[in-house]
Amino acid sequence: MNDLEFLIPIAMFIVVYGIFHLYVRRKERLALIEKGQTAAIFNSESNVSPSLKYGIFCIGIAIGFLLGEVLSQTTNIEEGIAYVSMIFLFGGISLVTYYFIARKHVRKE
Repeated sequence: MNDLEFLIPIAMFIVVYGIFHLYVRRKERLALIEKGQTAAIFNSESNVSPSLKYGIFCIGIAIGFLLGEVLSQTTNIEEGIAYVSMIFLFGGISLVTYYFIARKHVRKE
């Protein structure tokens, strides 16, 4: 378990950033409402299902776990580095894939 202790500060940073982001977004929306404008500028125009994004992302993460295991077994790369690198690589590839799918879908409309 000591191999994954480096994830604790990363997770804390993500949580603090998420809370700060939600707070700032709420303040922006309240400022718009006070000025009599709508918060429609925050709505995304994409009609692509968000579940598609999360599904592709989860598949990418799963492939990253599998290939991290393969990489750690077949090479002399440390197990932690193999897992983290493959998870980020395939998670990123899956999000880029979703971007191109969403962009193509928006063009058709």
